Amino acid sequence: MSRLVLLWVQAFIGITAAAGGFALVVGALSDELTTALSPPEEYLAGSPFGSYLVPGLILALGLGGVHLVAFVALLRRAGTALIVAAVAGYMTLIWIFVQMMVIPFSPLQLVYFGLGAVELGLVLLLLGLFDVRDGRVSSSSSSPGRRSSTRFLG
Repeated sequence: MSRLVLLWVQAFIGITAAAGGFALVVGALSDELTTALSPPEEYLAGSPFGSYLVPGLILALGLGGVHLVAFVALLRRAGTALIVAAVAGYMTLIWIFVQMMVIPFSPLQLVYFGLGAVELGLVLLLLGLFDVRDGRVSSSSSSPGRRSSTRFLG
C-alpha cells in the first residue's frame, strides 16, 4: 500500500512540475504567452533571475525529472528506488523553501510541501524503519536493511 501511494505522489509531482516548468519556459520565451503562462515579473525582484526561463528549466528538469526517474525506479523495483525517492522528496521541500523566500505565499506551496513530507514518510515506511500494526506505529526492533529488501522488493 505504501509503495502504491508513493508511486502516485511521485507521478503527480513529476507530471505537474514538468508541466509547470514547461509553461514557465514557454512563457519566458514568448511575449504573447508571458502573461498567460508566467507569474508576475515582480516576483523575480531580488532573485538572481531576470526571467522565468531558468526557474522553469529547474522546475521541469530538476524537480519533475527527478520525480519521474524516482517513479520509474520504484515501478521497476530498482535497488536504488528508495534513495532516489528520498532525493526527490528532499528536492520538493527545498524547492518550496526557496520559493517561499522569493515569491509571495500560495496555498500550492503548502500542498507541495505536504506531498514532499509524505514522500519522505513513505520512504521511511518502505525502508522498514517503522512497523504499522493494528493502526499503531512503533519503532522496529529488527535490522531495517534486511526488512526493507523483503518488504520492498518482495
